[in-house]
Amino acid sequence: MSTRRLTVAQALITFLSQQHTERDGHRKRLVNAVWGIFGHGNVAGIGQALVESTDHMRYLQGRNEQAMVHAAVGYARQSNRLSAHAVTTSIGPGATNLVTGAALATINRLPVLLLPGDTFATRPADPVLQQLEVPSAGDVSVNDALRPVSAYFDRVSRPEALIPAALAAMRVLSDPAQTGAVTLALPQDVQAEAFDWPEEFFAERVWRVRRQAPDPDELADAVRLVRAAARPLLVAGGGVHHSAAEEALAAFADATGIPVASTQAGKGSLPHDHPCDVGGIGHTGTATADELARTADLVIGVGTRWSDFSTASSTLFSNPAVRFLNVNVTGFDAHKLAAHPLVADARTALRGLTAALTAEADGHRVAPSYAAEYGEDKERWEHRVDAAFAADEELARPTQAQVLGVLDELVTGEDILINAAGSLPGDLHKLWRARSRDQYHVEYGYSCMGYEIPAALGVLLADPGRPVWALVGDGTYLMNPTEIVTGVQERLPLKVVILQNHGYASIGGLSASVGGEGFGTAYRFRAPDGTYTGAPLPVDLAANAASLGMRVIRAKTIRDLREALAETRAADVPTCVYVETETADTMSGVPPAQAWWDVPVAETATRTSAVKAREEYDRHVAARRRHL
Repeated sequence: MSTRRLTVAQALITFLSQQHTERDGHRKRLVNAVWGIFGHGNVAGIGQALVESTDHMRYLQGRNEQAMVHAAVGYARQSNRLSAHAVTTSIGPGATNLVTGAALATINRLPVLLLPGDTFATRPADPVLQQLEVPSAGDVSVNDALRPVSAYFDRVSRPEALIPAALAAMRVLSDPAQTGAVTLALPQDVQAEAFDWPEEFFAERVWRVRRQAPDPDELADAVRLVRAAARPLLVAGGGVHHSAAEEALAAFADATGIPVASTQAGKGSLPHDHPCDVGGIGHTGTATADELARTADLVIGVGTRWSDFSTASSTLFSNPAVRFLNVNVTGFDAHKLAAHPLVADARTALRGLTAALTAEADGHRVAPSYAAEYGEDKERWEHRVDAAFAADEELARPTQAQVLGVLDELVTGEDILINAAGSLPGDLHKLWRARSRDQYHVEYGYSCMGYEIPAALGVLLADPGRPVWALVGDGTYLMNPTEIVTGVQERLPLKVVILQNHGYASIGGLSASVGGEGFGTAYRFRAPDGTYTGAPLPVDLAANAASLGMRVIRAKTIRDLREALAETRAADVPTCVYVETETADTMSGVPPAQAWWDVPVAETATRTSAVKAREEYDRHVAARRRHL
């Protein structure tokens, strides 16, 4: 048997360079680059291997380990989960910084390969620098914190153990039903240890991404459910995008007239001007979609995991006769809400449903009165969107919605908008008019502040040449601006819009609604009574962005903003638009939440605001139901 003598780290990088995915006849590199920050736990292992591998493995220099995972997630999402990035760190804090990013990747079912350094497998000195000592367990390291947030975890404690571990990692990364963060913990001594590897380990491998076909009996039952429904509603989740099922969804909607609402991850599954698109669903959804949900007798979930935002904490689907039909590649998600499961790839299942429903001469369509009803409701909602976007050209301090309105006028289907946290996801889900399948990139599975800027870098690496916008509030910006430096270093034309409203606007509003009185949510000086209600802090985020290498344009009026956004869109260098926004609720113009969200309120309290909030909470809780 022919062998090659390499270190474990050298062997792993060589192996990764030969892994590919294939779907529908299209082949891609499975792991296309490695992000890394080096320390004593990986510099002599993975770091040295990457130095020797620059001709076949790209290295990307990050500034924060969590941010590197966010960048890898953005890349994977834009690559339809067919290509991924790896992230290498040292031991200790470098490794634990991965946990938040790993949770985000796994919750959103997006592949990323994590390669944290680990303590010595041979234990020549115990403890070593940055080692966590657990008196009751000698084999535990901080990397074990990655176990619950990983779709697969292994610790490579011997060179020969890399072979099964690496193969298992590729299997999970490329499996649409299992994918997420995959962690291979690499003890620092093992990384540098040499071994005689069989040449077959480095042969090119192709991991075919399956399009699971539906079971014929499940499909037949699904068709019967659709035919029997008078008021069906389809809810498109992120699985529609992951499966590239947008055309199949449009064909299904065209054939049946069934209205299509979308989760945050599924928005854009139909373009906003498609007659069947009724917008976002749930707590941040449109009135059109939520009213349809309340009266639906059949809800068809396609590629959604049914979070509490989508179900309005189990209060939204209130028709006593409502049934659920879930199309999903995982049985775990397909069975939620006591649904009839259709365990299958979204595109394959939608095509099967469409073919079966149109097999007869008269086909199957919803009643004309139902289509007219949701069409008229959609038109009324569009008027509310126009009203929220409307603004005077000379208006100083526009509202957040008005900023989105100016951007809405500017972009085409080529642009990509990235957001994850704060009040922006709600405004975007209600108001944004998605023009293409991948324009709307809002990470709301983990809703992680600090995701936007690094994720935008990942999207730019996956899809160069397109305008990519990271929309961030001041709270999110302060969480994680460091990857601006990486964007400058890589000459990526990142476009950042900073909305300065001097605090956590979203949580401030939530706090007020649940009796918290906005406590601790404003970025202001401390007042004599101990609350943060003094003057706004003199923090200049525009100057901060400029200090990190961005070109910065300050906008005060709507006219300034329009010119700044147009200039930024055309820029070929990292550019930031900074705008202070109006925060008063009376000025926001955004329609309020159209459905409830369960945030428990204090059961006993002395302050009036909390007592009233609890009364409102109890009223909503009474409407919650379990779908059995």
